[in-house]
Amino acid sequence: MLTELRVKNLALIEEEDILFGQGLNILTGETGAGKSIILGALSLALGGKSDKGMLRDDARDALVEATFTVNEQERQALLQLDLEPYEDQIILTRKISRERAVARINGETVPAPKLKQAGEILLDIYGQKEHQSLLSVKKHMELLDEFAKKQLSEVLPQLKESYETYKRLKKELSEANLDEGEREREKSFLELEISQIQEAELKEGEDEALEDAYRRMANGEKIQESISLAQNLLNAQDGCLEQLGRSIRQLHSVGEYDERIRQIASALSDSESIALDAARDLTSLSDELEYDPTEFERIRQRLDLINSLKSKFGSQIKDVLLALEEKQQKLEKLSDYDSYLEDLKNRMQKAKGQLEVLCEKAEVIRRAAAEDLSEKVKQALLSLNFLQVSFSMELTRGDYTEKGWDQGQFMISVNPGEPLRPLVQIASGGEMSRIMLALKTVLAGQDDIQTMIFDEIDSGISGRTATAVGKMLSSVAKQHQVILITHLPQIAARSDRHFLIEKEAEAGSTVSSIRPLDEDGVLKELSRMLGGEELTQAVLDNAKELREKAREQ
Repeated sequence: MLTELRVKNLALIEEEDILFGQGLNILTGETGAGKSIILGALSLALGGKSDKGMLRDDARDALVEATFTVNEQERQALLQLDLEPYEDQIILTRKISRERAVARINGETVPAPKLKQAGEILLDIYGQKEHQSLLSVKKHMELLDEFAKKQLSEVLPQLKESYETYKRLKKELSEANLDEGEREREKSFLELEISQIQEAELKEGEDEALEDAYRRMANGEKIQESISLAQNLLNAQDGCLEQLGRSIRQLHSVGEYDERIRQIASALSDSESIALDAARDLTSLSDELEYDPTEFERIRQRLDLINSLKSKFGSQIKDVLLALEEKQQKLEKLSDYDSYLEDLKNRMQKAKGQLEVLCEKAEVIRRAAAEDLSEKVKQALLSLNFLQVSFSMELTRGDYTEKGWDQGQFMISVNPGEPLRPLVQIASGGEMSRIMLALKTVLAGQDDIQTMIFDEIDSGISGRTATAVGKMLSSVAKQHQVILITHLPQIAARSDRHFLIEKEAEAGSTVSSIRPLDEDGVLKELSRMLGGEELTQAVLDNAKELREKAREQ
């Protein structure tokens, strides 16, 4: 459940802290007061696209912070995203500056898409234009699968895996259908490539060792000059070793008078031993690094061969060796082509059979779910002031996909005696809005998401229909937290918590603010929404009556 939304320096908002509650949370205000900014802020907290143009004052950062309390189902889903709620809370934060946007979850920086993933678990937003998605038949199947997701939860992962296997084998069979001439050409080419790799006798890590040796030999002259200079500095008359020896002898001569001098002399003796060892090592290394033109050319040619094979078969030696295995397997198949082809056909038929079994399982689940969903949506539509309505889902079989072979669309009849016809062909915009609301309401009963947000879904409705929509939203709010932006008093009157969004001039600029209303404030706002230009007693009485009737229903 969304418990708190903090917004700072965003668009028309200077700083607001909104505390939401359970049940029906209503947001109202004059047109242009900034109601959409609240949803825009929440969208940012859920990983939506940020824009420095959103900053109210671009010299300061904008901040949006949404705090949720989570139930056990949400906790488990968040844990699968490696998100650990703290004391049953999770806080989604977005900070926006002129240069960048930073996303955090419970104080830990995360990619913005992670906010979106968390948001999909925590709430469901229904925008005022979402009903237009019903014009896409694809959306109908998505809604059905959402309704039946618990029943489909086992079969869909199996279906996806089975479909991928079938698709891979089908592709392999299509590519395997070569005539005899093509097979011979392919075999010859594979044999050539295999022999090239085998003759190279590659070993993993060989290229790295050769490259080190090549760099060392290519820079041999520079290395020898540096070694020679270091040797001279160590061994020459008045060099490092001689100077160390003199220093040690001098200190030893007076060491009996002071323990600290003896300790320093001992440390210098250790340094002398290290320097002597280093001088010997440099001499040995100098002998080892003598330039051998023959060895240098061998290394260069070997590297050329390895790099040539890597350019053809992979960026590393292990990739080349893997390519060798694959080509050997392919050559083996082509050498015994008839047996390979027969085996491939058998495997593909078996995969197709397994896929069809899973498709049928999914179809049975969807047909039962479609019947249940259709009846529930029909009842919801009747309660939304459809005088007479028939609603169903037409399912047919199509091509195999990772979700099965089912295709479907919603069918509806809103007039007595009319046959069922595709929803996308006959429903008006207002009807579409109510149909989507009915679907959302039915789906809410199947969903573990606690919070549902509706953005002016009452657009284009009034009168009895508005009252019916209000009743339905109140019903949903008994099981879910509902946050609703509305302009209809019939709906606003049912609020459990009511917020007023206002816009005013402040210090030469326009500021939007939001505040919770007490019961007296709710009645005044309902009076404004009822159209009272003046706050007369008659308008207040009308608002009070509307409020009382809404609470009784």
